[in-house]
Amino acid sequence: METFRACRIFEENGKSSGRLVEMNLNELDAGEVVIRTAYSSVNFKDALTATGAGKVVRRFPCVGGIDGCGTVMTSSDPRFKPGDEVVCTSYDLGVAHDGGYAGMMRVPADWVVPLPHGLSLFEAMALGTAGYTSALAIHLLEHNGMTPAGGKVVVNGATGGCASLAISMLANLGYKVSAVTGKSDEYDYLKSIGAAEVLGRDALPAGTRPLEKSQWAAGLDSVGGTQLAAMIRSMHQHGVIGSFGNAGGIELQTTVLPFILRGVRLIGVDSAATPMPLRQAVWARLASDLKPPHIASIATTITLDDLPATFVRMLKQQTKGRTVVQMS
Repeated sequence: METFRACRIFEENGKSSGRLVEMNLNELDAGEVVIRTAYSSVNFKDALTATGAGKVVRRFPCVGGIDGCGTVMTSSDPRFKPGDEVVCTSYDLGVAHDGGYAGMMRVPADWVVPLPHGLSLFEAMALGTAGYTSALAIHLLEHNGMTPAGGKVVVNGATGGCASLAISMLANLGYKVSAVTGKSDEYDYLKSIGAAEVLGRDALPAGTRPLEKSQWAAGLDSVGGTQLAAMIRSMHQHGVIGSFGNAGGIELQTTVLPFILRGVRLIGVDSAATPMPLRQAVWARLASDLKPPHIASIATTITLDDLPATFVRMLKQQTKGRTVVQMS
């Protein structure tokens, strides 16, 4: 039986720990669709999982990687046939079901999305969960009134994978983007991918005032914590915010005043359990109007052997943009 390499997560001394191993198809979790993996990607969640920095994995051992794409090898579901190029992200992938850091994936058919026309497999993983989450946030905010004519959009945690892709997507749609980052050496990078202005973290004022000077019509936040609270206080009348990250903490201390005096709306963006019709619609937009024009400058390619060092660098906030893992 054919073997392949994988990054598998084990439980050791009460913590999760990832290491590279040899596996075969019989060792993978059950599913109707078997995929030869072409690419995966590196997300903050993956780094937490593989290093034991966070309690993410719900079942051990488990192949890591919450993203994966490739070519169907076999399928017992009539929706897919050998040779089809497909994408699989989110759900329980890499958390409670073997994920994308393996030469093969075996997954439930209900998790699989046909690769949209207009995207390559590499581009699909340069987007991955991060790009899908950003696109879903934009899609939801637009359905709640966000338009280019409405005013500037602030993107917090700007050098991260989700935020970098969001900046590129928004700029391509005609939005004026204010990118907020704590990395002063990345201003040129952020402007090169579409930011109209780049601001330091002090643009989101600390403190306990219930309202700040209104600055933005909409916002995308991947940080959470005190910075999200400051963003809420700083929105224009009827401003909308999409929240999809917690790199700065899970606690949110705010008052009701931004919501009842300015009509601010805080929208949670859940990319893991999106209903399939909406998931397919967002992926279709990622291949068309939401396809970032700066994918090449946002994505870096690594191999499976590079994963351990990449996880450490990501947790130390020493990475930017997206990291694609070439699997075959």
